[in-house]
Amino acid sequence: MSEPDLPLAVIQLMKGVVYRDTHERAWRQLLQLQPQVRDYVAVLGLLVVVDEAEGYAFCRQRPPDEARDDDADPLPRLVPRRPLSFHVSLLLALLRKKLAEFDAQGGDTRLMLTRDQIAEMMRVFMPATSNEARLADKIDSYIGKAADLGFLRAAKNAEPVYEVRRILKAFVDAQWLADFDARLAAYAVLARGDDGASPWGDSIPPDPPGRPPREDITEAEESAT
Repeated sequence: MSEPDLPLAVIQLMKGVVYRDTHERAWRQLLQLQPQVRDYVAVLGLLVVVDEAEGYAFCRQRPPDEARDDDADPLPRLVPRRPLSFHVSLLLALLRKKLAEFDAQGGDTRLMLTRDQIAEMMRVFMPATSNEARLADKIDSYIGKAADLGFLRAAKNAEPVYEVRRILKAFVDAQWLADFDARLAAYAVLARGDDGASPWGDSIPPDPPGRPPREDITEAEESAT
C-alpha cells in the first residue's frame, strides 16, 4: 500500500470532482484518509461528499448555520452557485431520468448517448420553429453547458457521443426525480413558451459540485470537471 498522501487527496478535491475511474491514485488516498480530509476542508466551510458505490467525491459548501461554531461572521463561499436556465435544468433532469432507467436495466455502468439522442429528448420541450438550424444551435448550447458543468463528458468518437456522468445523481436526487413525470406536461408548456423561466421558480437547484474559484478565472468559467 502506498504512503498516505493528504495533499494529493485535498488538492484533487479542490480542483473538482474526484472520480474512481479517472483519478485512481487520488481516489485511493481519499478513501484511506477520509477523516483527515474532512477535518481539513471543514476549516474552509466545506463538506466532503463521497459515494463509494458510484465512484465519485466532491466538496459542497456547508450550510451557513453549520459553517462555524462561534458567533463570528460567516465564511465567504468557496463553491459558487450557478443559476441555470430552464432548458439546461430540464436537460439535466431528462439525463438523470435516463440514467435511472439505464441503471434499472443492469449491465454496463456507463451510459453513453449520441448528440442526436440527447437532441431528440429535448425537442419535445422546445418551442415550435421552422428554423431547424437555430434550434440545433440552441440544443447544442444546452449540451455544451451540461458538459461545462461536468455532467456530460464527450467521448473520442467519430460522431458526437457523450457519457452521462454519475455525479448527476448527487445533483438531481431521487426524491426530486420521483415527481418528475408528473411535472413533464407543465414543463412542455413552459418550454414551448420559451420564456426562459426555471422549473424551480425563483429558486435554483442545489449547488453543482465544482472547484473553488481562483482569482485568474471568472465564476462563469468554473466547472465540475
